[in-house]
Amino acid sequence: MSEKKFTMIDESFVCEVCGNIVEKLNYTARDHCNNCLCSKHLDIMPGDRKANCGGILRPISVEKSSKDKLKIVYKCDKCGEIKRNVLADDDDFEKVLEIMKNRA
Repeated sequence: MSEKKFTMIDESFVCEVCGNIVEKLNYTARDHCNNCLCSKHLDIMPGDRKANCGGILRPISVEKSSKDKLKIVYKCDKCGEIKRNVLADDDDFEKVLEIMKNRA
């Protein structure tokens, strides 16, 4: 039996990096702060909560996906793993532009 690739977990949380109160999205799973764009390394497959790392996933770049959506590329500050996730509608676009500018 194969494991599901996506488990829907859409919940509010307080960002461990900037302290922002992050509300759930109500249309897909919330996985990062909409203010600083950081996330926490909790999953192996989205929503499975099986990663034992717990490091901070910091945005290092932004890329275009095959579906013409922008994705944040993260690097874990604890284990170095690279993760990607689609931008949320309420993400701070100025922060997105700052990340893109720093990678140019």
